[in-house]
Amino acid sequence: MIELFVKGGPVMYLILACSIITVTAILERLFFWIKEDIHRNQPLVDEVLELSRKGEWETVRRKVADSKDYVIRILVNGILHKEFSMAKAMEAAAGDELKRMRRFLAILDTMITAGPLLGIFGSVIGIITSFGILGTGGIERPLAVTAGIAEALIATAGGLAIAIPSVFFYNYFSSRAEGAALTIEKYATSLEIVYDKLIHPSNDCTEDKS
Repeated sequence: MIELFVKGGPVMYLILACSIITVTAILERLFFWIKEDIHRNQPLVDEVLELSRKGEWETVRRKVADSKDYVIRILVNGILHKEFSMAKAMEAAAGDELKRMRRFLAILDTMITAGPLLGIFGSVIGIITSFGILGTGGIERPLAVTAGIAEALIATAGGLAIAIPSVFFYNYFSSRAEGAALTIEKYATSLEIVYDKLIHPSNDCTEDKS
């Protein structure tokens, strides 16, 4: 492996740096989502909505005291600001949560493009080297010519080795963030409906009479 790395030329050092950054970002995001999945507490979310329907805010406060569920955090933020603007409070909290979830995705997106470009750059340098040797020594130095071609191919492979996994993980992490956004929207809307019915009970009576 080290021999191949050396044969790939100086561009391989840039590719190595990019690969380290990519692996670091992927591992950080994997641990992030594992932690978020562990902290999810769907029964508590449902309980908060039920308690909110009854207006038992103090009970809600006690129940969610130690929760690290991102949905709970958003709902609680809306409840805390219910006298002002519940929707805007939850929207602001959701923005912060989604920003955390999309962290480092820009890095992976960059590596999807940068990896192949660095590979092409290394390929061009290897081909230039090969043609330079052909121009000076001709076919009398075949090993030197093939070394340049090998450099070109190794650099291309190195660039693709960064881009290919980056694509898969970028799409996976993006889908997780989008799924979380839909979940947040679902329960935030549910809380708004519950609260609206709590403070405007006459609306239900009017609907029943009609």
